[in-house]
Amino acid sequence: MEEMFLVTDKLTKVYKKVPAVSNVDIHIKRGSIYGLIGKNGAGKTTIMKILAGLAEPTSGSFRYDGFEGKEEMAFSRIGALIEAPALHPNLSAYDNMRIKCLAYGIGDKNYISEKLSLVGLGKVGKKKAGKFSLGMRQRLGIALALVGDPDFLLLDEPINGLDPQGIAEMREILSRLNKENGITILISSHILEELAKIATQYAIIDKGHIIEESTSEELRLRCKDKIVIKTADSSSVLPILDSNGFTDYQTIDSKTIYVFERLDDVSLLNSALVMAGVAVESISVEATELEEYFLKITGNARTDYT
Repeated sequence: MEEMFLVTDKLTKVYKKVPAVSNVDIHIKRGSIYGLIGKNGAGKTTIMKILAGLAEPTSGSFRYDGFEGKEEMAFSRIGALIEAPALHPNLSAYDNMRIKCLAYGIGDKNYISEKLSLVGLGKVGKKKAGKFSLGMRQRLGIALALVGDPDFLLLDEPINGLDPQGIAEMREILSRLNKENGITILISSHILEELAKIATQYAIIDKGHIIEESTSEELRLRCKDKIVIKTADSSSVLPILDSNGFTDYQTIDSKTIYVFERLDDVSLLNSALVMAGVAVESISVEATELEEYFLKITGNARTDYT
């Protein structure tokens, strides 16, 4: 069983009687890249601020593995880039890092160089941060968040506003930090298609509520092209699939089966089911892009949360 790194329980934050997030339950596995997906204003930044110790929850709780009841100690193991990176525009990347390192009692010049190289800023020299492109500022923000060698990295919309090359470079940096440095990462975005290329877990948030939490495999399964069969009893469909040569299918629940092959044979399959006496409630081919799925699930989200 995979170890849970962070768990929240009904996490709620209310500003001036208006809930920013409400009853949020998320479960982040150690070593994962957890994508928090939601439209602007959905509550992503509020959750991150609470988890980083920058805001107090109105109610509910959260716990980091090994730090139950000692969240203040856990905060020292967290690196965060929330909203815009706090940079000194008249200083170089190195000097920005040096100030942060001095606050942490780190005086090793090689330490700074290693962190800058890790995010692709090892050769920017004395160029002032105020002259950096958006992508370079984001990289420097991540380097600053890495000071102190955190176990957990919180990144709020780090790919927002980047061009395609910048997005690809950011993905490569985050994947390397996760796989080579063993850092668990929580990354928020409103662009599901991009997060799907690196995230291993997801939570979709809408109007402060978690609509769905899933693994990358579960999300791809929902969005994969497939025949969807709904019956009163899904077990009655399995012998018909087998006898007609279907092998790539999965039982979703007691009434639903997904078939991931021979999508053009949906009429043949329907006829075989009817001839076998299976009461078919519906059978159809579904093809859903990730962004389409995101818009669909948030568009159909309940508004009567209680």
